[in-house]
Amino acid sequence: MRRYEHFSENAVQAEGITPLQYLLLLHIKGFKGREWATVGELAERLQAKPHGVVALVSRCEAGGLVERRANADDRRRVEVHLLPHGEAILTRLAEIHRAELRALQGVFTIPNLD
Repeated sequence: MRRYEHFSENAVQAEGITPLQYLLLLHIKGFKGREWATVGELAERLQAKPHGVVALVSRCEAGGLVERRANADDRRRVEVHLLPHGEAILTRLAEIHRAELRALQGVFTIPNLD
């Protein structure tokens, strides 16, 4: 398990982001039923305090990975959306991670995502 975690940390950093930024992107992408998440939802999923997630979102926004948008129905609610650059990084990292999981065949089981 540690070998895979070490691999993942290096792969993520090679893309110019931190492991925590990667987790944030994954949680936005993986939010079921919509293409965005609120800071509160992300804080819950990351098991972090909302003000820490606001800072993380700000760093991701500065890197062109995400953007904040006001909710159409409730302008007080802020949605965090992936931008094309963030999507591209996630796609590359997903391919790299799946290849590493295949290399660890027998150690880990690879779920069928089709």
